[in-house]
Amino acid sequence: MYADEVVSFLYNQVMDRKEYEIASAEYPPFFKRVWDECLKIPAGETRSYGQIATAAGSPHGARAAAMALKHNPFAPYVPCHRVICSDGSAGGYSGPGGIETKLKLLNSEGVFFRKRNGRFFKIDS
Repeated sequence: MYADEVVSFLYNQVMDRKEYEIASAEYPPFFKRVWDECLKIPAGETRSYGQIATAAGSPHGARAAAMALKHNPFAPYVPCHRVICSDGSAGGYSGPGGIETKLKLLNSEGVFFRKRNGRFFKIDS
């Protein structure tokens, strides 16, 4: 039940683009580029850490993109939960509730996962 409460709380947080631009200016430029790329991911879709890194100007920076997302203070405005591993596994989530919350957020957008070998993998529709 905890993850349901976290999802509800996160979706009730309000931020607009101007607030984001002002607040994000104090972070490293690469972090901001990664977060800006996340803003382009529509609900119900995912991108890999590598795709985000490439779009942010660092084609070999998947781990650096993951680090930027780990430090994302603007969730869910910056929807870092929509970023997964290139093998289709869910990856991590440092927000409240951990991976369970990430999966619930994605499920609420119509993206589903199945547990296999101790990891969660996206089910392609």
